[in-house]
Amino acid sequence: MTGKNETTPLATLRDVFGYKEFRDYQMEIIERVIEGKDAFVLMPTGGGKSLCFQIPALQRDGVGIVVSPLISLMKDQVDALKVNGVRAAFYNSSLKSAEARQVLAKLHDGELDLLYIAPERLMSDAFLERLQEIRVGLFAIDEAHCVSQWGHDFRPEYIKLGRLRELYPGIPMIALTATAESQTRKDILARLGLQKAESFVAGFDRPNIRYTVVEKHRPQEQLKKFVLARGNEAGIVYALSRKRVEQVAERLKGAGVEAAPYHAGLSDNERKKVQEAFLNDDILVVVATVAFGMGIDKSNVRFVVHYDIPKNIESYYQETGRAGRDGLVAEALLLFGYGDIAIARGLIEKGGNEDRKRIELHKLNAMTGFAEALSCRRRVLLGYFGEKLEKDCGNCDICLNPPEMRDVTEEARKALSCVYRVGQRFGMGHVIDVLRGSENQRIRQLGHDRLSTYNIGRERSRVFWGSLLRHLVHYGFLLQDVENYSVLKLTSTARPLLKGEQKIEMAEPRLKTVSKKRPAKKKREFSGYDEDLFESLRKLRKRIADGSGVPPFVIFSDATLMEMAAERPINEDAFLMVSGVGEYKLQRYGTVFMELIRGN
Repeated sequence: MTGKNETTPLATLRDVFGYKEFRDYQMEIIERVIEGKDAFVLMPTGGGKSLCFQIPALQRDGVGIVVSPLISLMKDQVDALKVNGVRAAFYNSSLKSAEARQVLAKLHDGELDLLYIAPERLMSDAFLERLQEIRVGLFAIDEAHCVSQWGHDFRPEYIKLGRLRELYPGIPMIALTATAESQTRKDILARLGLQKAESFVAGFDRPNIRYTVVEKHRPQEQLKKFVLARGNEAGIVYALSRKRVEQVAERLKGAGVEAAPYHAGLSDNERKKVQEAFLNDDILVVVATVAFGMGIDKSNVRFVVHYDIPKNIESYYQETGRAGRDGLVAEALLLFGYGDIAIARGLIEKGGNEDRKRIELHKLNAMTGFAEALSCRRRVLLGYFGEKLEKDCGNCDICLNPPEMRDVTEEARKALSCVYRVGQRFGMGHVIDVLRGSENQRIRQLGHDRLSTYNIGRERSRVFWGSLLRHLVHYGFLLQDVENYSVLKLTSTARPLLKGEQKIEMAEPRLKTVSKKRPAKKKREFSGYDEDLFESLRKLRKRIADGSGVPPFVIFSDATLMEMAAERPINEDAFLMVSGVGEYKLQRYGTVFMELIRGN
């Protein structure tokens, strides 16, 4: 095979993309695809998956066809490639007819290195017929977990992609994802006909992200304190429903945060405006349902908050992975409430497909286990994906602030007795009211103020009793009947605890969202950089980006600007040594950035 680019992959990495060396597995994957062989790639978000097909597309004859599930993902990646001088385009429904014709003309004239396209458009009869006239260098299936029914984000339109291996047996195919446990991986390979592909699993660990879980207690106040403590940092807040998204966004705006809601109930134009404002650093925080974020390439998201618990670890991992894509410190906060789990479980139980319900309940239970963990969270998270961590991570809430365990046997007996005394016909709130001796009218009408358990828990807070009752539910001493107004009922295992034959411990509830300790610095963060210069460089980047109509991070990432503010390059050789600066960006932006550095 004669390559259209006679330079080596390493030279392309340096000259086009501005990186000095490959990360783990990248070189092996790239060489395999250049040779015309198939590959399956599992790499964490921000781990460099895109380069694994972009560089081969620049080396092989023909155009690289990249299957992508979202218009926003296509646009971001094409913008970034064009800024690096790569001939790239996307072909989707967002293009006007004249623009679409221009893209197709470039495709037929051999003027494209990469074409991004949605699966349903690629697999249409008309486009497949068109491809017969085109020299194709490779097929890349991005977000490949979408092809699997075991995956957390299954998309029926991905199923047809399995035909590609039959239609184009001689063209290499690379499938890539950041989120797939073992069952999903097997399914991807089978559905795409990649039985001969070599698999590369680069690991799931994102050591720059700090994972924190706190119990929900006045969650809007918890969120407000967390976001305000982070100043001018960009972040995403995920919430369960459209209504909650709107409420949370309004509360944040009322607190002075530049925030906006994003959900499927908004018009296409409204969603587009919010997404572009976020990418362009015009707003700091997006409050969204899971409709937002897949394919968002914004590299300087510093935090992700889950206001409600996700339905599975795959979603949690993928969504938290949108923070810290630049390798700098980032935070992932989960506000954990058992009521959310009850709602999620109830929705799953209403589903008609028994196999699907079984899978989803299994995944929800795993997510609950992560949230309830009293050991290193990163161990639990990576263990789910089959990856073993040799030692505790030192960068999660459990490692940084080990939970204080206490014997709650007596309090548990009081709680179980109270559930029994109210006839196992009431929910958590009522049981807590009886324990704490509430004088509300309903308790008097029911005669529950005359029960032996009335007011026996007055010395403990509502928060404590709520935590304890949920703890008893989790460990199987109580059952919460979701279909019957979430009433609490005793199980058979409660008897030994009630009789004092068994003891139980519980961690003190975690309610604080702001850690006293700073996140550990990653090696790519420069401790000695000039913060004022960094801010000046960010402002210059924003002006250039606005003028070019692209997001600021497409020009240079925060990590690149931070390195500039630390190393102060004032000549071309020094500027080229900065990670993220290639020959094309040097010629296009080097002069103005070096002038700014000289003047500071």
